[in-house]
Amino acid sequence: MSGSTKTTAVAIAAAAAISLLASACTGSSNNTATDDPNKDVTITFWHGWSAPNEVKAINANIKAFEKVHPNIHVKVQGNITDDKINQALRAGGSGAPDVVSSFTTDNVGKFCSSKAFADLTPFLKKSGIDPAKTFPKTMLEYTQFEGNRCALPLLGDAYGLYYNKDAFKAAGITSPPKTMSEFKADAIKLTKTKGDSYSQLGFMPNFHGYESTTTHLAAQWSPTYFDKSGKSNVATDPAFASMFNWHQDMVKALGGFKKLEKYRTTFGDEWDAKNPFQTGQVAMAIDGEWRAGMAADAGVKFQVGVAPFPVPDDQADTYGKGYTTGTIIGVANTSAKKNAAWELVKYMTTDTDAVVSFANAIHNVPSTYAALKSPDLKLDAASKTFVEIAQNPNSTTTPASINGGTYQLTLQDFGYAYEAGKQSDLAAGLKGVDTQVDKDIAQAK
Repeated sequence: MSGSTKTTAVAIAAAAAISLLASACTGSSNNTATDDPNKDVTITFWHGWSAPNEVKAINANIKAFEKVHPNIHVKVQGNITDDKINQALRAGGSGAPDVVSSFTTDNVGKFCSSKAFADLTPFLKKSGIDPAKTFPKTMLEYTQFEGNRCALPLLGDAYGLYYNKDAFKAAGITSPPKTMSEFKADAIKLTKTKGDSYSQLGFMPNFHGYESTTTHLAAQWSPTYFDKSGKSNVATDPAFASMFNWHQDMVKALGGFKKLEKYRTTFGDEWDAKNPFQTGQVAMAIDGEWRAGMAADAGVKFQVGVAPFPVPDDQADTYGKGYTTGTIIGVANTSAKKNAAWELVKYMTTDTDAVVSFANAIHNVPSTYAALKSPDLKLDAASKTFVEIAQNPNSTTTPASINGGTYQLTLQDFGYAYEAGKQSDLAAGLKGVDTQVDKDIAQAK
């Protein structure tokens, strides 16, 4: 995957903290671009990639860009966190970056509203680029906030269903489930108890179960997090209650919260070879496109299957959708070299060869329609599935907010309390989420 090899909870928490820091950027910069991009110039590009193959790929892209633009020299600094990015943008000056890439789409709302990132609409128009014809719908959604397109997508992540083909065969299951009722039936068939625990669990539904988070699962119901006035919509949209009801039913069907939690404590780290799907402890899991490569590297002893995650029975015609997110890139509003910086952003996000080569190198989903359809894109069965999920018009993402991922943390915390029985009234709990989210957003403005 991109460098975002962290649990969702950690990423959201970081976004929430950064959103508070970013407020200091408001009004501290302008959105003018007067530099001549044809003159000899050096720009600075900060990104978060750190793995050797990722760094090699990004450097290859930069080298290719400099060949096309020999007058623009790019000084690259990798392994940069959003904290460091935010601090530099607040300070400005010669030490601040000109181009910034972030793995945390939850920060887009703050980057845009605080004007830490420049509005890219004028640059897109000047270059004759129509975003709607260039980038998939969900990627456009998570790179703008309230009409301000301050970022563009730079590769994406899509979530789907991983399943153990050997376990399926042993259980007499011939194909991956497409609906939630089929999913429940298969999860039960695949579950093998051992004393007061399990030797194999069909699926880990608990919200601490790595990628089985409230937001990733809710995506299958195509929820609307905010209404047209910007108010939290969790209690009003039946999608959320439906997801939680389904979730509670799955938990009960598979042994109950306490038994599942006890089993979960036996899991290894999500990001190493001891991942419970890779060890065979769970037969099905929700995860991103990176898991296929990680499973292969871990030398799993069974055949790995990949498919879109199941959908609610009453939305069977939307099968193929999933939760999507990805890496973003933008121009720092503090930069005095915005036109030159835009040339790099434009190249990395819209040049088909650049996007395809980068996607091939780090095994992420391409972020333009042209790249997704390129004959040069290297697709195996797993990556083909995720490319299709990313292009599915019914796929969804979590929208940008002025205070980053705080609203997601609020929903997530309620999910933890609800599944553990600490909060039993679902309707009241969802109303409480709305109240807290609206309060937090009002304070952030």
